Amino acid sequence: MSGETVITLVGNLVDEPELRWTANGAAVAKFRIASTPRTFDRQTNEWKDGESLFLTCSVWRQAAENVAESLQRGMRVIVQGRLKQRSYEDNHGVKRTVYELDVEEVGPSLRSATARVEKASRGAGGQGQGRGQGGGSRSGGWGGGQGPAGDAWSSGGGQQGQQGGWGGGDEPPF
Repeated sequence: MSGETVITLVGNLVDEPELRWTANGAAVAKFRIASTPRTFDRQTNEWKDGESLFLTCSVWRQAAENVAESLQRGMRVIVQGRLKQRSYEDNHGVKRTVYELDVEEVGPSLRSATARVEKASRGAGGQGQGRGQGGGSRSGGWGGGQGPAGDAWSSGGGQQGQQGGWGGGDEPPF
């Protein structure tokens, strides 16, 4: 889409990817990346770390399942996607703004690692899986919830849990 900010970010996963399912059966995975710039100081002959940027990322559908299956905390990854800004009001009535990345592409960095790539079969994934149909999450799931519009989402087990702030559709439930 015209006018969107597309960025490529290289960094380390700071937590395990978390996989959820929307009410209509679409998979969505959430993960956070820390990207720290490094510069070489010629006077001291040392590398200096800059201030880290932490960015929450979300990826959808089959790619979400692949991320949850393939990536782990601490891995160095390369992600490309659309930078989004979202404003909300916290529990204390303070207006907050966050920046998030809607990921289009993600993969491991091979600068200091190796990877074996296997094509995922489309039928084995969660296409059509959703609320109450299994799917689950290797990170333990997020429990279920219901948004203000009455739409339900779950981690695949069909459990209903605490109230969430998600209204459904194709927006991430976080």
